[in-house]
Amino acid sequence: MRRLLWVVVLAAVVAGAFLYVNATNPPWYERVRYPLRYAEYVRVHPREHGLDPPLLAAVIYQESKFRTQAKSSSGAIGLMQLTPSTANGIAIRTGGSEFHTADLYDPDINIRYGAWYLQNLFRKYGREELVLAAYNAGQGNVDRWRERGESIQFSETRAYVARVEHLKSIYRDAWGKDLGYR
Repeated sequence: MRRLLWVVVLAAVVAGAFLYVNATNPPWYERVRYPLRYAEYVRVHPREHGLDPPLLAAVIYQESKFRTQAKSSSGAIGLMQLTPSTANGIAIRTGGSEFHTADLYDPDINIRYGAWYLQNLFRKYGREELVLAAYNAGQGNVDRWRERGESIQFSETRAYVARVEHLKSIYRDAWGKDLGYR
């Protein structure tokens, strides 16, 4: 009977700790749930392009969970899920001499190109919501919606924008010091 009581008490303590951690989301817990890899690139490349490092980290997490070998069914590759054609265009516009698809598996190149691309989307759209929508659904769709005076028309894209915005706040709170905040 005494052993059963200890098991019940231990289970209650573990369950209480689990509930507390999930309810309060302390930074150490968020750091475990939402890793930050390649911090030097996630810190440097956005700053070179006038971007918020937690936003870039959030996009990377949403796109690839920081897996360099990620590849989508549409052919997007690497951390920021860039297509080879988009990356080739970025390479040409940024003075690159020769682009190879395998370059997209390199974290430094992928993050640098992704930061450049996001900067250009900000120049075009100005608002983070539209930038993220264009990153997810494509510029053609966002342009069409704007011409018609419509909001984001794809539920998947609305969810993507909301998720990245949420992740941005998590990365700012949990990894701010590593990303150059605080």
